[in-house]
Amino acid sequence: MYQILVVDDDREIANAIEIYLSREGYKVLKAYDGEEALNIIKNNEIHLVILDVMMPKKDGIETLEEIRKTKTIPVIMLSAKSEDYDKIAGLDTGADDYITKPFNPLELIARVKSHLRRYVEFGNLDKKESKSLLKTGELEIDDEKKKVTVDGKEIKLTATEYHILKFLLENKGKVFSITQIYENVWNEESYGAENIIAVHIRHIREKIEINPKEPKYLKVIWGIGYKIEDIT
Repeated sequence: MYQILVVDDDREIANAIEIYLSREGYKVLKAYDGEEALNIIKNNEIHLVILDVMMPKKDGIETLEEIRKTKTIPVIMLSAKSEDYDKIAGLDTGADDYITKPFNPLELIARVKSHLRRYVEFGNLDKKESKSLLKTGELEIDDEKKKVTVDGKEIKLTATEYHILKFLLENKGKVFSITQIYENVWNEESYGAENIIAVHIRHIREKIEINPKEPKYLKVIWGIGYKIEDIT
């Protein structure tokens, strides 16, 4: 059974999310501030975190910074604000996704399932094996080991970053729009995914490119989308 940590100082919202997730068969742990959340993560096996931005003691951004020092588990940020600043700040800090309050419970469940599926596959927790080796130039993905290397050096990616890169590398040379990338990786319709994909793409570039401003592998086709260059 997957364990999900819900972190929100609004107990009514935390309790409501617990009800939604419990109905889907997940075990839910709750915290009401960042410090309590970090303590739970330290002492329990957590597979996904739903993390509010505005909280006492440690806010969501500070808490996420601490989580990312040791964990690659999926983190979905919750924000009561609709401003792009909060969303981008969370993504820049290492969040995998965000949902703005008030949210549709069905959307939340869909996002949870999508991120858990990728995280489980990324960690080989489902014991599925693929002998696929994907390569362009000196960029290589060993999908059996879930290992990414550039010039022989291993690159550490989050599960979301890995699946975006894998999708593009499986289709190297082809250009995909933000909507196409989101729908193929998330397996759901894209609504306002521009910030999510753009920030993840930037993070991937920073990790795989020698000079992210002049990328060799991950190219932007202005006004159209992104592609992985086919380098023989």
